[in-house]
Amino acid sequence: MRTIAALLLAFLMVSSGESFAQKKDYQVACVGFYNLENLFDTIDDPNKRDEEYLPGGKRKWSKARYEDKLFNMAHIISLMGKNGVQEGVSILGVSEIENRKVLEDLVQQSPIKNRNYQIAHFESPDKRGIDVGLLYNPDHFKLLDQKKYKYQPLKENGDTLYTRDQLLVSGLLFGDKVHVIVNHWPSRYGGEKKSRPNRNGAAAVTRSIADSLLKDDANAKIFIMGDLNDDPINESVKKVIGTKASKKKVQGGLFYNPWENLYKNGIGTLAYRDSWNLFDQILLSNPLVHTKGGFTYLKSEILREKFMFTENGRYKGYPKRTFSFDNYVGGYSDHLPVFVYLVKEK
Repeated sequence: MRTIAALLLAFLMVSSGESFAQKKDYQVACVGFYNLENLFDTIDDPNKRDEEYLPGGKRKWSKARYEDKLFNMAHIISLMGKNGVQEGVSILGVSEIENRKVLEDLVQQSPIKNRNYQIAHFESPDKRGIDVGLLYNPDHFKLLDQKKYKYQPLKENGDTLYTRDQLLVSGLLFGDKVHVIVNHWPSRYGGEKKSRPNRNGAAAVTRSIADSLLKDDANAKIFIMGDLNDDPINESVKKVIGTKASKKKVQGGLFYNPWENLYKNGIGTLAYRDSWNLFDQILLSNPLVHTKGGFTYLKSEILREKFMFTENGRYKGYPKRTFSFDNYVGGYSDHLPVFVYLVKEK
């Protein structure tokens, strides 16, 4: 793996033609996303289907297990971006969280407590009771605005599909204005083909948010991130959002997808039926790839520490989850976290 220092040197030489000895002072930042896989508290919420994650539920969700889950998630977050940025990830989108309280408990865990992460979050109407949210280091990012956008399509029987709201957070990343759209698009329940229109519809909402931002500012720096429940080559990502796997082909309102080539090479963020999907993605608007001045994309990465994987049995090599079916194994998440490095001249 090429180090951030080596990548930064290559970036400097290509972008400015300067030698290493002549290089100016540059700053690197990290932006990430992590599906926390069912981060529920132990309190019964009558408005949510949280029965599994209660002390009396079939998974016997206890205070001790909840605290272990919090620590494990914080441990993983503490490792994100550490190879390139000592202070770790500055902005982190998250999904599969029950409420704001679990995020408040999460940011107080010892591996990340000293970062003083702040929270952007709204309650979603999702029937399972899970939301998306965003954590940010206030020393790195100044929050300017946060909004939520609903997507509630109709099911075949005419009922409403209550899915996760999309979260738009705008602010200053080390003085550079950026926008982050955090997603958890509808699942593939019922089959990929049958459920495809729901994800295409969610992608259209995301695209509409991005278009509004670009209409106000053609140079808007936008991150679209989340568990998209689709791979980089699927219609929702390639066509509805409009992504390219090559930075050279990213023009106008198109987005750069650094994960597409990884997926084509068999690399993913979650395993299913002995194959890898790459549902967890961070897409970058044209100005984050090409604009001179301010932050520019440098590198993408999937965190893959050995201890994050199941060591034996039927699911050897899969991400190690909190539960294997209903058996508690004390793992992490069925998804691996993703993050990108950005660089700008100080």
